[in-house]
Amino acid sequence: MFGFQKLQIYQLAKEIVKYNYKLTNKFPSLEKYALVQQMNRAAISVPSNIAEGTSRNSNKDKAHFINIAYGSLMELVCQMEISLEMEYIDQNEYEEFIAMVKNLSVKMSNYLKTIV
Repeated sequence: MFGFQKLQIYQLAKEIVKYNYKLTNKFPSLEKYALVQQMNRAAISVPSNIAEGTSRNSNKDKAHFINIAYGSLMELVCQMEISLEMEYIDQNEYEEFIAMVKNLSVKMSNYLKTIV
């Protein structure tokens, strides 16, 4: 097992990816190559950048990739909000997603504080 795989922020980010895929699988087919692809890319970017960043040698590089992961997470929040407004997901699904994001974002912030 690699070091990044043991990190809670990595594990939580993967849970968000799985939840995102669960929700987007129910989207209308007209969104398959539009919103769904964009959401999947943003979701995958979060744990991917955590993995890449935490594997870097310098704290500056680590922080840079964690910030990119955070940006992708916020992009996904925007897309999930649009999904709610388009009625592709319901309020409960949105709130569960937001709770997951808040938890991860706090832990990512705490991680950043330990390396900066």
